[in-house]
Amino acid sequence: MSSKPFLRVIGGSVRVPTLSRGEVTYANLDYAASAPSLVAVRDHIEEVLPFYASVHRGAGYLSQLSTSLYESARNTVREHLGGRADDLVVFTRNSTDALNLLARCTPGAVLVLDIEHHANLLPWQSHDHRVLAATRSLSETLELVGAALEAAPYALLAVTGASNVTGEILPLRELAILAHRFGARIAVDGAQLVPHRPVDLAATGIDYLAFSGHKVYAPFGAGVLIGASDWLDAGEPYLLGGGAVRNVTIEHTEFTNGEARHEAGSPNVIGAAALAKALQVLHDSDRGEWLAHEARLVTALRVGLDAIRGVTTIRIWEDSTDSVGVVSFAVDGYDAGLVAAYLSAEHGIGVRDGRFCAHPLLAALGIPAGALRASIGVGSIDEHVERLLVAIGELVESGPSWQYEIQDGRWIPKNDPRRFPDWAPNLPGTAGAAPCAI
Repeated sequence: MSSKPFLRVIGGSVRVPTLSRGEVTYANLDYAASAPSLVAVRDHIEEVLPFYASVHRGAGYLSQLSTSLYESARNTVREHLGGRADDLVVFTRNSTDALNLLARCTPGAVLVLDIEHHANLLPWQSHDHRVLAATRSLSETLELVGAALEAAPYALLAVTGASNVTGEILPLRELAILAHRFGARIAVDGAQLVPHRPVDLAATGIDYLAFSGHKVYAPFGAGVLIGASDWLDAGEPYLLGGGAVRNVTIEHTEFTNGEARHEAGSPNVIGAAALAKALQVLHDSDRGEWLAHEARLVTALRVGLDAIRGVTTIRIWEDSTDSVGVVSFAVDGYDAGLVAAYLSAEHGIGVRDGRFCAHPLLAALGIPAGALRASIGVGSIDEHVERLLVAIGELVESGPSWQYEIQDGRWIPKNDPRRFPDWAPNLPGTAGAAPCAI
């Protein structure tokens, strides 16, 4: 057991007010939604920010430095994800943006599973597409994917790398082989996979990968679509504007190829630099030690939750064997939103509640009203998991110690006496503003 995080993150020592325990160090178990910045990423941004300027067409010294920073970030992403030499690395806003971009460039029908995050489901609804229902067996689901690919021509198989609801990892190498056998390509939503596991596009056979900087400890507004250039060069540009063109007349526009085709306007140089630095830090870390750290915390979380009466942990497949640090669960007799509000207000714990932008999956699992999700990252420690288990145990045995009500669709404590920083808008039911300790 260790009280130290695997890597240092910003906000790891933030203290927050609770209703009955005074101030406590925040237990962030919501990494799957957005991860805090790595300290190393913050330090890198502080180093390069004074040199920030325009990119690509500026003759000034700072513009040249910023262009170098931006383009070297592209190379870093390709290197640390096992990208092929001719793969494009397009910087986007996030995974959703990246997958919408790919959807505009995909030239044929798409096969997608019903377990997907909306970011890898909604963009395909305007395409010729089929949504394949997963069964409770992973091996059987893979057989259904193979049968579907064999039965009809598909341009693309679009799958998640790891479920954002349960953390379960899909066998991407096996799926890539299946897709390629029947003439399809494979696109992977890597939003939950990239922060937890090394990804090698060339070795795995992934044709396209999308992920978000804010989930890999670089919350500066950048994402990535990396993959084969031919579809992206032939596809309609995602954004129309400066930088994406070779020549413009009043009647006609000639667009360029390569990454610039889909990066019109001034790019997010700082976001790209932060994302690349985060990948570098993760890549250079001791991955064996990280996997052991995560596995210990996830095992403790699953075993502890399973031991509490009335708590049910959620899985998609009975025969899946690997998962990242994401665990969803339900507490009998309690609305998930109420439990999340209780954990925050009375124990200083942050979790996610709801349907996690995966409504079809929650409906298929028989949890249409939503559940709770605890997710672990490089800043997580044993005490965070222990505190959650104690808090859920107390809830089941005694109920919350405070009264709660629904306001604007969310559960909040009645007559909440806690105060919040003066830079934050007053939250519903709160008393006003006061500084939080760091």
